[in-house]
Amino acid sequence: MNLSYESTGYFSTIVTDYLQHNQQLQPFYQYEVSVKGIEQAIQARKSFKTDRALLVHALTEQYKGIDLSKKQKDNLDALLNENTFTITTAHQPNIFTGPLYFIYKILHAIKLADVLNESLNDQHFVPVYYMGSEDADLDELGFINLNETKLVWQTKQTGAVGRMKVDKAFIELIHSIEGQIGIHPHGKELTDLFKQCYAENKTIQQATLELVNHLFAEFGLLILIPDNATLKKSFESVVIKELTEQFSHKAVEQTIHELSKHYKVQAGGRELNLFYLINDKRERIEVDGLRFKASNLKLEFSKEEILKELNNHPERFSANVILRGVFQETVLPNIAFIGGGGELAYWLELKKVFAAVQVPYPMLILRNSFLLINAAQKERTEKLGFTIPELFQSETLLLNALVNKRTTKQINLTEEIAEANSLYQTIQNIVTEIDVTLSEHAKALQARALKNLTELEKKMLRTEKKKFEAEQRQIQKLKQALFPNNSLQERQENFSTYYAQFGKEWLQLIYQHSKGLEQKFGVIN
Repeated sequence: MNLSYESTGYFSTIVTDYLQHNQQLQPFYQYEVSVKGIEQAIQARKSFKTDRALLVHALTEQYKGIDLSKKQKDNLDALLNENTFTITTAHQPNIFTGPLYFIYKILHAIKLADVLNESLNDQHFVPVYYMGSEDADLDELGFINLNETKLVWQTKQTGAVGRMKVDKAFIELIHSIEGQIGIHPHGKELTDLFKQCYAENKTIQQATLELVNHLFAEFGLLILIPDNATLKKSFESVVIKELTEQFSHKAVEQTIHELSKHYKVQAGGRELNLFYLINDKRERIEVDGLRFKASNLKLEFSKEEILKELNNHPERFSANVILRGVFQETVLPNIAFIGGGGELAYWLELKKVFAAVQVPYPMLILRNSFLLINAAQKERTEKLGFTIPELFQSETLLLNALVNKRTTKQINLTEEIAEANSLYQTIQNIVTEIDVTLSEHAKALQARALKNLTELEKKMLRTEKKKFEAEQRQIQKLKQALFPNNSLQERQENFSTYYAQFGKEWLQLIYQHSKGLEQKFGVIN
């Protein structure tokens, strides 16, 4: 079953407007999501020289010691060909992959590449997971939810999460996961994989590379860790422009002004959208007159000094959210970017940033979303008298609907309120004939009476609801299972529970239900 994103009620206006090709958003992106849009993106990309040899060399070095599938090897070789393009999704290295949508967005990139390889066979398309390993937000990346339990990595490490190392506290998390999923058919297989990938003292970015590679190698996915000196060297001209002109802030400022007339702005950026990254620290670079400062590191540079630092150590310069996409599109021959609602919202702010440095702006595609519902949950839904789409409503609305359907009593005063409204309208007409000033008094009486009747109607419903306490508990249990913490399942749960039960067949199931260019919310039984 597929639903429109808007009907779920879980997506922002800017996202639903984008999906519906709202005219007021059209100036902020380049291509419509269609085969024609893909072909236009390919033409634009062909006019930009990507250093393919550099990219393939970086990937080859990165994959040393890791076995590649035949499909991966073919894709890696194909990247040297001018008719090969990437379909990219990006995400930080959440521990154990974090929320379910981490898996969904990667499989979406894989599915779209496969679809395009079938329909546009004069070109070749490679799915890429671009790892945002320089993100320093451990509070966001350092936990998973498993069976309604939040497992948090308690470490004192700081800086870029990708550069952090697996420690004893991390190993304890694997033991906790093992205790929860070990009883399932594939539980031991998965925890053994975690132990293999997250070996003590291994960096999180390396562990994530190995884990994601194990899960998706057979699909041909290539993973890129951009925290790489040679790749960053190819981005040097953009970093120089940012340091000397602070161009990105100026480019995005006007867009934000226009977007904010209709939508909530996602990412405002800063005057200078770069971090200084060294060892276990990642700190903002700020402009202070003619000086550049990373204050928390007690570092200060003149213009000449910071440009020399960039030349000698490009790996120490890290793009923030405003420039990260430009770096991605500089090093990859990319034509389409797959992201979640939040990512889509901030990418819509960036078109002028790309134009300022003449880097092709990709097609933006909202990642696939799914609701996973098992047989028992589906049966419970049907017994309660609901359809799957109705489950996206709140518990209150569901219970109200159930009570209205099942009660044998009259619990609404719709007709009576209408009659009262008509009666007071008649009274108004009568008193106005006597004295027009009495009309306002009659209106006040009407408002008070209608308010009292409405409150009485609410009390009638509340009283009748008490007779359906068992059904209310069933609704609560169903909603908590399918929409934990009143959120989408995919934003809360980790893939481990499903993989432990079904193994790699679960990945195949998600792949089969994944869409390419069609933008729909999927329900998988």
